[in-house]
Amino acid sequence: MNSLPRRLSKTRVQTGLQCHRYLWWKTYEPDAAELVPDAALQAVFDRGNDVGEAAQAFVPGGVLIDRDKRGIRGALEDTQAALARGESVLYEAAFVADDVFVAVDILERNADGWNLIEVKSTTSVKEPHLSDVAIQMHVLRAAGVDVVRGEVMVLNRACVFPDLSNLFTRHDVTEEAASYLPDVLGAVRAQQAMLEADLPVVEVGEHCHKPYACPFHDRCWPELPEHHVSTLYYGRGKAQAWEEAGYATLLDLPEDEPLSAVQQRQIRAVRQGALVCDEGLGEALATLPDAVGYLDFETIMLAIPRWDGCRPYDQVPAQFVCYVRDADGVPQLREWLAEGGGDPRPELARRLVEACRGAAVLLAWHASFEQTCIRGLADAVPELADELLDISRRIVDLLPIVRNHVYHPAFGGGFSLKVVLPALVPELSYEDLEIQGGVEASRVLEGLVVGSEDVPAEECARLRAALTAYCRLDTWGMVKLHERLVALAVT
Repeated sequence: MNSLPRRLSKTRVQTGLQCHRYLWWKTYEPDAAELVPDAALQAVFDRGNDVGEAAQAFVPGGVLIDRDKRGIRGALEDTQAALARGESVLYEAAFVADDVFVAVDILERNADGWNLIEVKSTTSVKEPHLSDVAIQMHVLRAAGVDVVRGEVMVLNRACVFPDLSNLFTRHDVTEEAASYLPDVLGAVRAQQAMLEADLPVVEVGEHCHKPYACPFHDRCWPELPEHHVSTLYYGRGKAQAWEEAGYATLLDLPEDEPLSAVQQRQIRAVRQGALVCDEGLGEALATLPDAVGYLDFETIMLAIPRWDGCRPYDQVPAQFVCYVRDADGVPQLREWLAEGGGDPRPELARRLVEACRGAAVLLAWHASFEQTCIRGLADAVPELADELLDISRRIVDLLPIVRNHVYHPAFGGGFSLKVVLPALVPELSYEDLEIQGGVEASRVLEGLVVGSEDVPAEECARLRAALTAYCRLDTWGMVKLHERLVALAVT
């Protein structure tokens, strides 16, 4: 039997609602490697803190309960003191009841009682937000606070900088949260009892990745055989049924299974244990002219916009790498990376127009992303709109050319550049790069663009070099991938 305080937090109750096993490990192994946030998750945490602080200005005049300085006990005392003084708005108000601790983002007094406001950095209300509000309402009411309304406050995509007066929207979820309230105490007691025993047995299932991906997934799920049926391109939804029918791998699927052309090509490659290339590849490549360029953007997505015309979570390009083949067919490098905290779009747009000259077409991977970025640039820099939109029209997506004609067993059912490139151009690798993924690149880029004044010059130079190396490899990878495809088409 284990011996720990019975007190839970709102976050841990939410974890327990998803899975008891997840909560047990989170409680007894708080330093587990799985719980160390990666770059993507840390970015979510940081963004949530920034949005939470910004939201306070939209319910002004409040008193901050500073748990960081005063600790939990001090926060509880300060909250009661603020209530006794008759304060109308509290930020991070702390309460304990039924052995559950909560800190309310914003607590607002009205004529009938109190509004409980949960601030989220999303742009819409999601199902987990409702149970989140319900847990807090239960605790506050049990602590003697007359909560009459529960709200979720989210970012508003209709907000356009510089007018941030409508940055947030408040949604009344009192009725929806009420449906969760009767079950809160029972769930809490069940979690507390579970934590007083050994690691519980919980079957794997959808709860392992809904509503959030469990960091302990690999501890529970059995290691799947190579080319498991779940790796079939767009076949994950049928994987359970196939397993129940006795089909474990792609090699087991019956010949008469209805499959798409891409799926058939994948299974053919797996059965042959080799690269499969359809005859149509040459015809697809023949439509490309000799004057080919290759383009890749890195962007930042600010929750709180800071440049004219931007909305929450707009994709703002702040870096590009472009290779354009010269008259001799040699790829020439052209690139730009934002520096400083100003709006990167005007200078990037000018540099991009110059960089793309001479390219009849520009190859991109998942080209709709680059086209969306360029259309946004055209709106932001109208004096270059015609030239920018012309670039957008010249972009050709390399991804469907691969997907519709080529499959390598190492693709594993996916067609991201990170899996296609190592399989088809094995001499290129991301393994030695400091930055190895787009999410991490975006996080680093955001820090350099909007927080460069806080970064020492030496560190700034190191991060810029890392970003340059990553974006160059993405783009140079398309150069070499194109060359590899041409070679495959003539063999």
